[in-house]
Amino acid sequence: MEKNAFEQIARTWREKAISVSLHYGAGREEAEDIAQDVMLRLWQMHHELERYQSVEAIVSLMSKHLLRNHQRRKPTEALNEATVVGLTTSPHEELESKENEQWLHNRLAQLPTTQRTLLYMRQVERRSHEEIAQLLGIEPTSVSTLLARARRTLLQEIKQRNEL
Repeated sequence: MEKNAFEQIARTWREKAISVSLHYGAGREEAEDIAQDVMLRLWQMHHELERYQSVEAIVSLMSKHLLRNHQRRKPTEALNEATVVGLTTSPHEELESKENEQWLHNRLAQLPTTQRTLLYMRQVERRSHEEIAQLLGIEPTSVSTLLARARRTLLQEIKQRNEL
């Protein structure tokens, strides 16, 4: 196929590539990228195109396969915990979970500043006892003692709440 003939029919092939990509779930931008790749591949084989009965079928097939390859290369999106909880729990359980979270947040806020800071550094930041001791300028045994005291306080409050 000559360059002029290719240019004249290329627009319809490009539109076909876009429509196939959109049909199989691509977004508009992704469909444009797929169509561009299809057109590039068609141009690379433009001398051989005359031997095919339906170039549109080739365009459709290329679009579909390129889209699938493109989707496979995308990093998978991890479900965050909130999404998983939302999918697996009833509205009542969700409300209860939010209330428990709020209650715990309030109790943590009531802890003495040192204990709250230590809990945060240990549980959220995942720091070791030695790291915490070094950052706060205290002994590692003091870190252990203060963490145990903070956890014991929270545990007692949780037990009291559950007895109600």
